[in-house]
Amino acid sequence: MLIFKVNPFKKGGESMGISPERKKEIIESFKMHPTDTGSPEVQIALMTERINYLTEHFKIHKKDHHSRRGLIKLVAQRRKLLNYLKKIDKERYNKLIERLSLRK
Repeated sequence: MLIFKVNPFKKGGESMGISPERKKEIIESFKMHPTDTGSPEVQIALMTERINYLTEHFKIHKKDHHSRRGLIKLVAQRRKLLNYLKKIDKERYNKLIERLSLRK
């Protein structure tokens, strides 16, 4: 009988979709000031990365309905943050939409 301490089917650090290194890259490129990790821009960028990861995941795993529910919740949360940003600063909203290519 084999006992694994680490799941051999998961890649290291990518269980939630974004590796810690990629997360740092996103925060660095969208932060408003040196210690910023929670501004709407950073949060929306991180959510967009996870949404893109999950979208690719569903191309392979079509019947993963539990994760699909999580994706729908994530899209709704991003939409709320986008609406908030649009309400407080339209210019920042437009720049973010353009940088993330969210509108066609």
